[in-house]
Amino acid sequence: MSAPTAETLERLKTIVGAAGWSDDAETLAPKLIEGRSKYLGATPLLLRPNSTEDVSELVRICAETRTAIVPQGGNTGLVGGQIPMGGEILLSLERMTAIRDLDSANAAITVEGGCPLAVAQTAAQERDLLLAVSLASEGSATIGGIVSTNAGGTNVLKYGMTREQVLGLEVVLPSGEIWHGLTGLRKDNTGYDLTQLFIGAEGTLGIVTAATFKLHASPKATATAFCAVPSPQAAIDLLRFAQKASGDRIVAFELIPRLGLEFAIKHGGARDPLAETSAWYVLIDLSSAADDAQATLQQAIAAASETGLVTDAVLASSQAQAIALWTIREKLSEVQKFEGGSIKHDISVPVSAIPAFLEDALAAVRRACPGVRPVPFGHAGDGNIHFNLSQPVDMDKEQFLAQWSDLSTLVHDIVAKHNGSISAEHGIGQLKRHELVRVKQSVEIEMMKGIKHALDPLNIMNPGKLL
Repeated sequence: MSAPTAETLERLKTIVGAAGWSDDAETLAPKLIEGRSKYLGATPLLLRPNSTEDVSELVRICAETRTAIVPQGGNTGLVGGQIPMGGEILLSLERMTAIRDLDSANAAITVEGGCPLAVAQTAAQERDLLLAVSLASEGSATIGGIVSTNAGGTNVLKYGMTREQVLGLEVVLPSGEIWHGLTGLRKDNTGYDLTQLFIGAEGTLGIVTAATFKLHASPKATATAFCAVPSPQAAIDLLRFAQKASGDRIVAFELIPRLGLEFAIKHGGARDPLAETSAWYVLIDLSSAADDAQATLQQAIAAASETGLVTDAVLASSQAQAIALWTIREKLSEVQKFEGGSIKHDISVPVSAIPAFLEDALAAVRRACPGVRPVPFGHAGDGNIHFNLSQPVDMDKEQFLAQWSDLSTLVHDIVAKHNGSISAEHGIGQLKRHELVRVKQSVEIEMMKGIKHALDPLNIMNPGKLL
């Protein structure tokens, strides 16, 4: 696909006006590199429309001139799906941040695609309602990006992925047509579920300009505990034990290895919550519609301690202590960069298979790369493990990172052995598109290509991503 002509660029600029575009290198720079600094992109023009109608007109021009577009949300993605690599137009909805509707009686909120998740969460909280999608990056991650990547986060155990929270969408299609699919309906059995088609499509099928999310009753009380466990198997046993003991009120259940905690203490300003060290820990959140969250979690952990599933624990006695405990978990990705190169995997397996997967994968990577320092952590409650590998202390960083492909193939083969997925919540983007072909059935790839061609026959919408 050829670069846009000067005439095309001028037509696009005219649609959005002087405040709606930029080609300034300083303005563009932070939008052309993703969080891991793995992909550095290029674009001739950033467009910042302020209405769905403007997005439609921009896309119509791009379709007419066969100009490629990359939609970008808060640029918090970790697989390069939001970075223009071939000189495509970069389109941001950062001026489209309105909360269009909040229907308390229907427990639904409709928000424009450029609105940061945290803003929408606050709006729901003001009505004593909960927007259940929750991420470490929720201050900058936007609604459009969250929908397009089917974001996960820490509440998936209780509430499910983004796709389980979305009721309807407004989407600008690659033709420039607007699909008005916003709805607050919980039941609509009138054919193909088009809403789900765009969730997790990574901007390859259209631009999500607004979304309607279901809301939930805000919990009256929450409780947080940090527990030492003797093994991953004990952690999974503890999960089921705590779910049963609490009446299935566990909201988050995060697995943390000792090395991850040490990195957070060394580089993230965290403090060790427990007096004695342990190879593994779990961070647990429990919520309740009553005032009994603290007592319920305390009783569950006490009972689990008697069975040997928990060897030590601390319960947060204040909101500040709960935040301090969660800071350990939220720092785990960030602090690894201070230990040199890090090869990252975002995988999922059945929850019951986590212990066996970890045993197999840890042994395999240690054989393949002696001295490697694995930091497997994450959402054990829903089977999602961030299986990250920090470089050996005495190895050159670039030498280690050169093994990314080989080590990823090794890890992903073990994931397949345990009936898992090579991408639990981060998506495919550029990073995993070649691996996707290797692990997916050929019929699945052909179905995906068929959908892409049907909606975007000119391949102008985020080309080179996902497929």
